[in-house]
Amino acid sequence: MKIAIIGTGLIGGSIALKLKNNQLATHIIGVENNAIHAREALELKVVDEIKSLDEAIRESELIFLAIPVEAASKLILEILNKLNKQVLIDVGSTKMNICETVKDNKNRGRFVASHPMWGTEFSGPAAATSAAFAGNAVVICDKENSDVDALAMAEKIYKSLGMHIIYMDAQSHDIHAAYVSHISHITSFALANTVLEKEREESAIFDMASGGFESTVRLAKSNPEMWVPIFKQNRDNVLDVLNEHISQLKKFKSCLEKENYTYLKELIDHSNKIKKILK
Repeated sequence: MKIAIIGTGLIGGSIALKLKNNQLATHIIGVENNAIHAREALELKVVDEIKSLDEAIRESELIFLAIPVEAASKLILEILNKLNKQVLIDVGSTKMNICETVKDNKNRGRFVASHPMWGTEFSGPAAATSAAFAGNAVVICDKENSDVDALAMAEKIYKSLGMHIIYMDAQSHDIHAAYVSHISHITSFALANTVLEKEREESAIFDMASGGFESTVRLAKSNPEMWVPIFKQNRDNVLDVLNEHISQLKKFKSCLEKENYTYLKELIDHSNKIKKILK
């Protein structure tokens, strides 16, 4: 199968490598407007060639749209209007905006809205890895709006990547993503800024940073070009989660201010219940 990857960074590049490894892709065409990334994608053999958007659409059977969500929402109608029987799958972290954008398009059925729940703090083709995705979930949204064969192709692809599929509507996806993904990044960015503001000695950060700190702040290395559009598109849901998060932080603050260590222990005990969900 000839596959086009629009955006050859972490997610798009990792999809390309995995599909090569499991031999579902016979040839992969990359579309990349960053000249450095285009060169890296070729040098690292993430893709077999780089072509224009029109050429990639015309020559492929399956197209992955793997660019930041704001750019994807602007480009998707142009892609859909050029489709014949090709299947288009997007992999963005927000779904309501893009699903709303395409809802009245004549080729809406050729589109599958998805969000593979995997990623790292790194970006670009050099971050792509064939060890990606396995054991993680992928959310497919509004499946009833996709053609039967398009949905079946997306399901086949994601199962070949070793992912288990969850189905939900776009609105529910964005609400849940705010809780399990987007707030984690904001918390990490804020924690990194807190430490950088208060800990002036960089050597102290380096010398004393423990595994717990590193794992918590790891996401702060994520690319702002990707995350600002995500927060923008999912603003209302992220604000709702952020307000609750701030409320929880205030409880911990109050416990320390009032030396209420009994309630502090109750808060921590309650948080431990997450162990029953995340093992």
